[in-house]
Amino acid sequence: MTEIGLLVGRKRYGRHVGEERSGEGGGKEFRRVLDDLRNRMVNGDYPLGSSLPAQRLLAEEFEVSRDTVQRVVRTLASEGWVESRQGSGSRVIKTQRIQPAVPQGAKPGPMALGPIISKAFGRSEVSLDVFTLTGESLDTHVRLQALRIRAEPHGAPQRVAVRILVPSEDAELPFPRSKDDPSDRRPVERVWDIARRSASSLRHVLESLRVEKLVPEVSLEIRHTSVVPNFKFYLLNGSEALFGLYQVVERPIFLDDGEELTAVDVEGIGANLMHYERDADPESPGSFFVDSMQTYFNSVWTLLSE
Repeated sequence: MTEIGLLVGRKRYGRHVGEERSGEGGGKEFRRVLDDLRNRMVNGDYPLGSSLPAQRLLAEEFEVSRDTVQRVVRTLASEGWVESRQGSGSRVIKTQRIQPAVPQGAKPGPMALGPIISKAFGRSEVSLDVFTLTGESLDTHVRLQALRIRAEPHGAPQRVAVRILVPSEDAELPFPRSKDDPSDRRPVERVWDIARRSASSLRHVLESLRVEKLVPEVSLEIRHTSVVPNFKFYLLNGSEALFGLYQVVERPIFLDDGEELTAVDVEGIGANLMHYERDADPESPGSFFVDSMQTYFNSVWTLLSE
């Protein structure tokens, strides 16, 4: 069984990832480079305090123009990932922190999201339940897993099932909003555009794995809810949970036409997360949290979404 046609709200989005709307010139390449560099910082390829390669080298590596790289670096700086100084390049000033929830007295080590997602995709049957604002982070990591599966098809799962909860487009989002003009709807429309684009990309990536006969069975269900999360969480194979509160920040955002606005927004990609695992003890903190979050997700999915 394959469930891939996305009915999001009452609209169906069938555009493949990478297809651009008219007038978005360069949008595809901009997003490709931005996603890749964000992911490298999240996964520790560019650790805290390190410098990004020179813009000339990045332009050569990604085969894009210097203008595209400059726009990407400006966006990363506006999101707080890097600090750019004339003549000194761009230094990484933020990474994603994932804190293991462990018994008191144990010494947790550093964790990264990439290996946790890779571990989840190491099973023969993969299930992901996600409650988030747009699905952008999930899209990035699923695309990375698709690349890994293509490189190592012998370890591919037999089934991948993804359920995503995102806010309805008629929900009143408290963020993002323009600092100078709170009535300006463009920052919120930008959120819906990211959500639609992420949904389309996820659909295309999962369907491609099935068509290429790498994963025999895939399903993707996306439901909209009136509940606006002030957090994001992932439930992985019913046995692990990642949970993190969105941090409200004031930052510049770039609209599709290139205009820059100062906005009150939240940090999504790179948000700090807590990691919980179910164990043999059903009363342990890890087991209790995973089970509680699964119950919560199922209740919103069943009773408060469409």
